[in-house]
Amino acid sequence: MNRTPLSFEFFPARTEEGRAKVAVTRQQLRQFNPEFFSCTFGAGGTTRDGTLQTVLDIMSEGTAAAPHLACIGSEESEVRHILNTYREHGIKHIVALRGDIPSGMGVMASDGFRYANELVSFIRQEHGDWFHIEVGAYPEFHPQAKNAQSDIDYFVQKCQAGANSAITQYFYNIDSYFAFVDAVQAQGVNIPIVPGIMPIANFSSLSRFSDTCGAEIPRWLRLKLQAYGDDTASIKAMGLDVVTDLCDRLLSQGAPSLHFYTLNQAGLVSTVCQRLGY
Repeated sequence: MNRTPLSFEFFPARTEEGRAKVAVTRQQLRQFNPEFFSCTFGAGGTTRDGTLQTVLDIMSEGTAAAPHLACIGSEESEVRHILNTYREHGIKHIVALRGDIPSGMGVMASDGFRYANELVSFIRQEHGDWFHIEVGAYPEFHPQAKNAQSDIDYFVQKCQAGANSAITQYFYNIDSYFAFVDAVQAQGVNIPIVPGIMPIANFSSLSRFSDTCGAEIPRWLRLKLQAYGDDTASIKAMGLDVVTDLCDRLLSQGAPSLHFYTLNQAGLVSTVCQRLGY
């Protein structure tokens, strides 16, 4: 039985029916003894209430929970209120991110946050060591980064500001992950950097999202998935093989944990975990 810890990410459901469905999904994934479940936070805080409700639901079910907190365009007073609310509810784990600028927001607030390292510093100033702070990492580099070195330097700044650990954007090229870890360790950063894992269910959706977030689909994988056309069963079958092999290699080569982007679905993630021996 594999004992390396796992974690799983969800997004807030928009309806009561959806909330009930994702509760069932969490129940299915709880069999793998997750270290925590996390919940996303929409651009500009558009899902703030849903994020808090989801996290409270998770905690009531007996699992540790980590809300995401995206800061760009938010004023200090707004973030302070969110942090105080989380602390009042006994939440001790946060995924601190810059986030995307909401559509239509052309100008940030005058005292607003610009970068995640500013958010990490603010959390530490306001709450000391109360929160365990996760930050994002981009093994294939953030799509808005000036260059590879500047992206590494920026990650180091987040760590120096007080991050405890990091979760990466998903990737399918294992060398990119270990090269990134080596690069930041060479600059004195030794926090756990947890690989983010994205199951493959639909090639067109994966391709579209990957183009947006800067995650590379290797040419060999892209061509094989394209060749299946609308044969979703074959795409899922191949995706399971690819992702399971990726996870197995990551764990065997020393990755500290795995963080699955579930998209509020348990099926593919459960199969991968079972194949890995959980």
